[in-house]
Amino acid sequence: MANRNILLIEPGYRNKYPPLGLMKIAQYHGPLGKRDNVRFIKGEDQSARYTPWDRVYITTLFSFEWSRTARSIDFALSLVGGQAHRVFVGGIAASLMQKAYLEEPRWRGVRFIKGLLGQAPAVSLQLDPFEEELYSNDVDGIPIEDLIPDYSILPHIEYQYPVSDAYFTYASRGCVRKCAFCGVPTLEGAQRDTNSLSTVIKGVANLYGEKRDLILMDNNVVASAKFKDIISEIIDLGFEHGATLHRGKQKLRRRVDFNQGVDARILCKDPMYLRELSRIALKPLRIAFDHLGLKKPYSQAVMYAANSGIYNLSNYMLYNFHDSPADLFERMRLNVTLNEELGIRIYSFPMRYQPVNRKDRGHIGKNWNSYFLRSMQIILQATHGIVSGSPDYFKVAFGDTFLEFESILFKPHHYIFNRFWYEHFDGKAEHEAFKISFGSLSTDEKSELLQFLCTRSSNRYKEDLSMLSLGRLRDAASYFVPITNEQEQKIWGQRKDLNILINPKLVPEDERIEDAALTDQDFLPSSKTTHLQLNASPAV
Repeated sequence: MANRNILLIEPGYRNKYPPLGLMKIAQYHGPLGKRDNVRFIKGEDQSARYTPWDRVYITTLFSFEWSRTARSIDFALSLVGGQAHRVFVGGIAASLMQKAYLEEPRWRGVRFIKGLLGQAPAVSLQLDPFEEELYSNDVDGIPIEDLIPDYSILPHIEYQYPVSDAYFTYASRGCVRKCAFCGVPTLEGAQRDTNSLSTVIKGVANLYGEKRDLILMDNNVVASAKFKDIISEIIDLGFEHGATLHRGKQKLRRRVDFNQGVDARILCKDPMYLRELSRIALKPLRIAFDHLGLKKPYSQAVMYAANSGIYNLSNYMLYNFHDSPADLFERMRLNVTLNEELGIRIYSFPMRYQPVNRKDRGHIGKNWNSYFLRSMQIILQATHGIVSGSPDYFKVAFGDTFLEFESILFKPHHYIFNRFWYEHFDGKAEHEAFKISFGSLSTDEKSELLQFLCTRSSNRYKEDLSMLSLGRLRDAASYFVPITNEQEQKIWGQRKDLNILINPKLVPEDERIEDAALTDQDFLPSSKTTHLQLNASPAV
C-alpha cells in the first residue's frame, strides 16, 4: 500500500524549532516506514493543490495562533475536497483546546488528536478498521512518538529555523509540578523517563548526519530519579564540557540546552545538581523565575551555578499572571545584583502569560492593564526580547527603581520605542514638556488618564480627547496621540535607540526564547518554494 501521498503542514507562524511531531510522522510514512510520498509545507503553499492527498497532518503550537492554524485547517480541507476524515490535527494547541476545535462546525469529521502519539499508530491516530482507513490495521507497530525524527523534510521549505543543527529529543516527559499557568500536566502528565537518549541521537546521526548541538525539551529534568544517569549519557554521547565537533576543517563548539528551563526549587536543595550540569556543554543554564516567591531558591541556585563554574545563565520570567509590574521589576533587578556580586552573565527573557486555551493574546492579568502590557511589549521589541543584567543597560531600559520603571510604562508608546530620540536628541524639548505636563496631574487624574488609554484604541486618542476634562488632564493626554508613519521613519533613519546599548549578537538567536508575542508576522512562502517530495527512494 506504499506510494500514498502524505502532506505535512506547519501553520505560517514564526517559530524557533522545527516541528518534532511532524518529523516523526514523516518517519512513519517515509522511505524507512510505509514508503509513501511525503511532502512538508509551511503555511498555505498553493503549489500543494497540484497533488491529490491521501492524508494531511497539521501541527499546532501556541493557542493564540488560532487564526493562523484555522487557515491551515481550512486549506487542508480544500486540498482533500472536503473529505474531513483525511485531515489530522495534533500538537500543543490541539491538545489543550481540543474541545474548542471539535466544536467548530466547519471542521466536523477532522480528527483532533490530544496528547502524544504514544500508542500503536492506528490507535493513536484513531483509525477506523471498519472504514478500511489507510493503515488502520497497524495496531501493533512502534508508536510514532518513539520514532527517529526525519530531518530530510526540513530543506523542502524556505523557512529557516533559528535552531536546526541539533538533535531534538527528551530525556524525560511530564513534570512533578502542577503549576496553574502551565499546560504540561494536560499534554504529558506526570514525570517519567523516556527511552534511551543514545538510541535517538545515534539514529539521527546514522540517517541524517551528526548534529552540532543537543536540545533537550524536558520540562523538569532535574526532577528525574535518573538525573545523574542522564548527565553521564550526555557526556558519553560527546557533549561533555568544552566538547567540539569536527566537520572537515571546521571545529564547532557544541552546546547542550535544556530549552524549557530547570527548576530552582530542586536546584537549591543540593549543589550536586549544578556540579553535574557543569560537566556537560551547557549553554546557557536556563532557570525559571516565574514569581517573586521563588526569589530565595532562585538566588541560591544561581550561586551554586557560579560556584560550579557556570557563568552563562538565562531565565524565563513569567508576567501577567498573578504578579504585578512591581513583582516583575524586582525579579529583573535581582539579576543585575547577582551579576555584579557573582561576576556572571544572566540574560532574562520576560514571557507574557496567556491562558493555554485562549484564542488570542488579549488576556490581562488582575494586577496589570492593557496599556502597561503594550508598553512592556514595546520595550522588549526594542531590546530583542532580552533583559541584560548589565547595570547601565538595565537602568536605561527599565529604570533603576520601580517608580522609574512605572514611569516608563506610563509614557507615550512612541516615546518608549524611540527613547534616545526623545530623551537626548531632537525630541528632547517635547519630552521635557510632557514630563512637566504629566507631573502636574494628581493621582486621580493619572488614574483617569490610564483608564482612557486602556479603553481607547490608539488610533482614536486624538478623536476622543474631547471626552476628557479641559485643562491639564487633556493637555497631558494629547502627548499620547501616536506620531505618523512619516515621523517614525524620520526618527528611525537617524537613531536606533536601545540597539545602541545592546548588540543582539551577544545573545545568539539560537539561545533566545521562543516567544511569538514579540512578532505578529506570517511566514508566506514565495513562488520559489521548493517543490521536492520525499519519495520512496532509500535514505541517503
